[in-house]
Amino acid sequence: MSMDALLNDLKGRVESSDFDSSIKFDCGDEGVLVIDGNFISTDNKDVDCTIGVTFEDLQSLIAGDLDPTAAFMQGKFTIDGDMSVAMKLSQLM
Repeated sequence: MSMDALLNDLKGRVESSDFDSSIKFDCGDEGVLVIDGNFISTDNKDVDCTIGVTFEDLQSLIAGDLDPTAAFMQGKFTIDGDMSVAMKLSQLM
């Protein structure tokens, strides 16, 4: 699966959500996925919160196969910026 495929998987959820912040999933060389309110893209930009995560773990997170709290506690991803924005992700996942 590509980053564009992940974008398409999340697009409907993002567009219909009440998410009012900006967040970036940074998968290193695999690319980024940016959610800014009801807009989602693969264009890198400044955001309120950045989550550093492997592409594989991002796929699992979006599919619901990876519990975000457990993954964070296990060091599977890092959070930089406004932690309260990361907590809002339950609106989208």
